[in-house]
Amino acid sequence: MVLAKRRNRAKFRDQVLRPLLEVALLEMTIPDKPRSSKQKYRLTTKGRDFLVELDEE
Repeated sequence: MVLAKRRNRAKFRDQVLRPLLEVALLEMTIPDKPRSSKQKYRLTTKGRDFLVELDEE
């Protein structure tokens, strides 16, 4: 949340995480339990490719 300059978890989830999940740049590590306290997120292949493109610009 710090890197995204967000302090409110709900806003971070709604404004950052959900949009990235919807366009498949991120994925949940435990998709069957989205509210798990152990939930984490990782880049998809599409997300990695997107970062490479940004770095090349």
